[in-house]
Order: sequence, then C-alpha cells, then structure tokens
Amino acid sequence: MEPEQRREKRKVVRDLSLLSLAGVLLVVGGFFGFTLLYKNVYGPGAFVENYLTLLSQGRAADALVVPGVSVDSVELEEAGIDPSASDALLRRDALAPLTDIEIVSERTDGDLVLVTASYTAGGVDGTTTFAVQANGWEGLAPGWKFARTPLGVIDLTVFGSMTYSINGFTVDKRQVSVDGLDALPSDAVPMLVFSPGLYSVAVDTAISTASGTAVLADVPLTSVPVVVQTQPTEEFVNVIQERVNDFLITQCASQQVLQPTNCPFGLTVQNRIANLPTWTISQLPAITVAPDGSDWRIPEVEAVATVTVEMKSLYDGSTWERVEDVPFTMRGAIRMTPDGQASISISAVDLD
Repeated sequence: MEPEQRREKRKVVRDLSLLSLAGVLLVVGGFFGFTLLYKNVYGPGAFVENYLTLLSQGRAADALVVPGVSVDSVELEEAGIDPSASDALLRRDALAPLTDIEIVSERTDGDLVLVTASYTAGGVDGTTTFAVQANGWEGLAPGWKFARTPLGVIDLTVFGSMTYSINGFTVDKRQVSVDGLDALPSDAVPMLVFSPGLYSVAVDTAISTASGTAVLADVPLTSVPVVVQTQPTEEFVNVIQERVNDFLITQCASQQVLQPTNCPFGLTVQNRIANLPTWTISQLPAITVAPDGSDWRIPEVEAVATVTVEMKSLYDGSTWERVEDVPFTMRGAIRMTPDGQASISISAVDLD
C-alpha cells in the first residue's frame, strides 16, 4: 500500500475513534444529566422540597393541594386523632418562617421512599422524615405523593381565655370547637397544622395574658398537646377589687343585723341590742386574683368591718353603745359566664 493511502486510512480510523468516543461521552453525559435532573426536579426529594418551599413562601393554599397533603376524617381516626379537628390554622396567616431547607437523605422502604429534610422553623432547627410513594406519571417524568399526610395536630388547651392568637392569628375557641358556643373553657381543641412548623400561642385580652408558648410540629399526623395557663391582667384585678368593695359596702354593710346574710363577717353578743346595728368596712381587702383551672379565684385576704350598736344588759336593763372592729378573712371564686362577665362568690374563712 502506498504511503499516502496508509496515511489516509489511519486518518479515517482516528476520526472514527474520536466520533465513537464523543458518542460515548454524550451517552454518559446524558445519563448523568438525566440523573441530576431527576434528582433535582422529578425525584421524591424534589417533591418534598417543593412542599417545604411552598410553606416557606407562605403559600398555604398551594401546599394543601400537593398530592397526599389533604386528610379526611377516616385517616384522622385511624391515627387516633379527633376527626373533628379544626382546619382554621391551615392558612398563610398562621404560618411561621421556614428557612434553610435541605434534603438530607432518601431511602427506599418497599414501595415507599423515606425522604429526610432539615430546616429551620421559626428559628428552631429540626428534621422530619416524610413517606413518599409513586403517583403515576407527569408526562415522561414520574409523579409522587405523600403516603402519609405531612399535616400535624396540636391539641390546645388555654386556661383563662376563650380567645388567643397562634403565630399572630387570632382564634376564638367557640368558633373552632365542634361544640361551638357550648364549648367549655377547660376543653382541649384539636387543630390541624402544617408540619413542619413552629406554632406560638399567646393571650392578650382585657382579662388575661400569656406570653408565647411555642411548640414545634415536626412529626406528620401526630398530636402534640399544648397547655397554656394565663395570668390575670391588672385591669381585671381592678375590676374584681371594685366588685368586691361594692359587695361588702352596699350589700353587706347596709344590712342592719348582727349577722349579715351571705356575708363574710358578723358579730355574736350575749346581751340584747337596744337598736339596729350599723356596719362600716373600715379596712377593705387588698384583692389578688389567681388562676383556678379554667376559672379564677380570690386567695384568702384579710379585712375589717366595724359595728356600732346600742346594747342592753340582761341583768339590770342598762344600755351602752358598743363600737367594735370585727376582723375577718375571706376568699372568693370567679366564674366567667358565656357572655364574658365575671360571676363572683365570696365566702368567709373560719380561722378557728
């Protein structure tokens, strides 16, 4: 073979080799490109990350329509959760910030893929594992859905107030409880929440107050109990003080008898009285108010009533004026009526 022909042949072989190598690189590159695209856009991890991103953007309505998020009463009952759980918190206004979202791992478990994600919810770091399963195809890409809803439940009991705020969103217990206006102050109310999420409960009313009590809902379809005990406001204590003062002065001290009816003080004498006694409250009680379950109470407090009465001796019939201070110790129970009024009952404390 002539040298020129040999050179041409080697050139053809070399070109074919380069083309084959390029083809292999294209196949390999396409495979890795598809794998990367699958992982970042179409895989189960991307599906979970999309749900978390919707929460981080406050898109509660969009998060609710992600396949597998919505839950029915049957699924709630199977999980041991009250099927009447309120959905009032499944809204943008009740979401706390969700940041630093990262898919940590994916693990196959039978027909499920367990996707673990890390995040920061309202400043609290957390991780949650979601169960995901195949859900048909979306064009040429596989579809996914949550095999178990990512929603959680907080079982909320607030003592001392029918209204409270959750992440700044105001809730009236009578509007979210299945019992409506008949809801008792001590009843717990189950409320569906997006998981993961940090939920802070606070109370700021004319009667009671409570700083934020926060709970992290980070396990799907799991009930988290939350109990909040409020404290009385200064305004509420002042109102109770005025009501007690009025009770002692106008209802008790106005009775011209030695033992005023339904009152915490009185006087017992051995002699007769020559005229009707008169009472004054010479030392009013300094009222405090303390929580008592879902209601309130007035702890024991001291006061002094003064009686003026003309006495008549059983022995010789002589008379004299008797002015006597009568110290007494009282306590009270405060019950809040459905219309928000305080019903107060006062009783004496027997110190003997």
